[in-house]
Amino acid sequence: MRKQRGITLSGMIVTLGLLGFVGVMAAKLLPSYLEYYAIKKIFASMEQAGDLKGTVKDIRNSFEKRNAIEDVKAVRPEDLEIGKDGGETVVTATWSKRVEMVGNLSACLDFVVTTAK
Repeated sequence: MRKQRGITLSGMIVTLGLLGFVGVMAAKLLPSYLEYYAIKKIFASMEQAGDLKGTVKDIRNSFEKRNAIEDVKAVRPEDLEIGKDGGETVVTATWSKRVEMVGNLSACLDFVVTTAK
């Protein structure tokens, strides 16, 4: 007689429950990470276009124009930290995002994007 192989119904329910929980958590965190990558993209396009060579006001205006396209709500032009490091302009954006997960469980995400190499 051959031994039965496979997954039990209870094992499948537990596995699907865990996969569902992980999927819901990923879906809640995804918008925050999409904003992070959008800001990285804005900084990269500003660097490529040479917009970091202007004044502080020019840099903020350039960010604002690009942000109008990307529609990022987490960082405004006034939130940018603009300074010099070794003769090069360095632009840094730092922000935190609190994401409600389940009940009283929240995720606190801290993001930093900079043009420094």
